[in-house]
Amino acid sequence: MKTIIVSLITLALVISGMPALAMDGHTMKHGSSHDSGGAMAGHFKHQAMSDHIHSEFQIMSLASMNMTDAGGATHHVMVKLMDGQTQSEIKSAVGKVKVIAPDGKEQEGTLKNYGGVLAANFTFSQKGKYGIICLFKAEGKQHVVKFWYPHQG
Repeated sequence: MKTIIVSLITLALVISGMPALAMDGHTMKHGSSHDSGGAMAGHFKHQAMSDHIHSEFQIMSLASMNMTDAGGATHHVMVKLMDGQTQSEIKSAVGKVKVIAPDGKEQEGTLKNYGGVLAANFTFSQKGKYGIICLFKAEGKQHVVKFWYPHQG
């Protein structure tokens, strides 16, 4: 009986400490997924929390969307924002995205607001990990989300 109680207390302490382990500054990362086949081929998703703002990123090849870019960009970066407390969409945000290629070259783009979905196009010409840094202003505060996008080429 004593062993079971000690095991339950240990389990409770480990579980209660997990959110603290996941914190990265003010950003709690919820995870990423990469769809390499089927209807969603070429789509990458990442979710993060910055303060109380929940962000859902998608990176999609323009080719997978049957689209092209006049400037030659190859991918579309989108982010949708929600207030984590009220679960309501944030439609008045503004922001920028910086993309850092595996060789260190940087691209920066201003996010255009399409009725609550923020988006910009970029060129992903190399295989490897791209650093994605999104700075956005929502509800009067600035927020930053950073993550890696593993481009397959």
